[in-house]
Amino acid sequence: CDKNSKKQEHIKHQRMNIPKIDISGVDRNAFPKTLLEEFYHAYNSYGFGYIVNHGIEKDLIDQVFQVSKTFHSLPLSEKMKVALDDNHRGYIAINTSTDVNSKLAEVKKPNQSASFMMMREDKAQIPDVYLSGPNQWPEIAGFRETLEKYTLQMTSLGKKLMRLALMSVGLEDLSILNSFETPTIWLRLLHYPPIPKSSPNDLYGSAPHTDFGCLTILTQDDIGGLQVQTKNGDWIDVPKVEGSFVVNVGDMLNRLTNGILRSTPHRVINKSGKERFSCPFFFDPHVNTNIQPLKGTGKPKFPPINFSEFLQGELKASYEKHKEL
Repeated sequence: CDKNSKKQEHIKHQRMNIPKIDISGVDRNAFPKTLLEEFYHAYNSYGFGYIVNHGIEKDLIDQVFQVSKTFHSLPLSEKMKVALDDNHRGYIAINTSTDVNSKLAEVKKPNQSASFMMMREDKAQIPDVYLSGPNQWPEIAGFRETLEKYTLQMTSLGKKLMRLALMSVGLEDLSILNSFETPTIWLRLLHYPPIPKSSPNDLYGSAPHTDFGCLTILTQDDIGGLQVQTKNGDWIDVPKVEGSFVVNVGDMLNRLTNGILRSTPHRVINKSGKERFSCPFFFDPHVNTNIQPLKGTGKPKFPPINFSEFLQGELKASYEKHKEL
C-alpha cells in the first residue's frame, strides 16, 4: 500500500513539474523541431514554462532589481510625484488595484502590492493610439537608462518568442507578427510586502487571474509566492529557477491560437514574512490590432475583438486611476 501511495505521489509530482525549455536555438533561421515540440507541449498543456538560455545577461537583470528596490524604498511622497497617469505609466500605490474582472474568484480586496509601470517611450501622445505617450521617471541615478536597456532587449526576446509560439502550433501565415513591430510593452516593477499568516484567504498579493495580453516574461526573486493552477484545480508553487524567466501565455495569444496555447490562472500569496520583488515584462501587439483566431487553427471559438477596446475595459475595471477617466 505504501509503495502504491509513493507511486501516486511520484506521478502527481511529475504532473506538477513546470517544463523547462532551452531556447538557445531561437536565433536560427529555422527553429529546431525539438524546440517547437517542447514549446507546444509546455504551452498547450500548462501555459507556463521556465525559459533558459534566453540571452539576457544576469548583470542587467540584477540592475533592474536594484533600481526597483531603490525606487520602492523611497518615501511615499517621492513615489507619488510619479503617480500613475492617464496613460498607465508611473507609480501604482498599494490598495489601488483590484482584479474585479477575475473569472476565478470573487475579488473584493485590493491587491497587496505596489509597482512602477513603464510602457513604450513615445515622445508625445499619438492621436487614436490608446495609452501612447512618454513615461514618467523618478530622480534615481541610472533608473531610466537601466529600464530602457532592459526593455529593448526584452522586446527583441518577445518577438522571437511570439514567432516560436505561432510556429509551434503549425502556422504558416505569420503576418500577424507585423502587429508586434511597434508593440505594446509593459515593464512592471512589483513590490509585495509580506501578508500576515493570519490574514484572510481572500487577501492576495495578486488575486487569481489570467494575463490579458500575449506573453508575460517574468523574473522573480527567491522569496516565492507565485502559484499556478493546474487543469484539475490544484495550486502549485512556481519557485525561482536560476538563470530562467517564467514565461506564460495570456488571453490574447490564447485567442490568436484559437485556444491551442493555454492562458493559465495564477496568483501571488506572500506569507514568507519577507518582502518579495518581481519584474514582469508583458509583450503585446499594437493596441489597434484586431484579435481573432488565426487561419490554420480550426473553426473559430472566439469572436474578433479590438485590443484597444478590450484594454480600456480591463483597466477601467481594475484601477482606481482609470475609473476617474
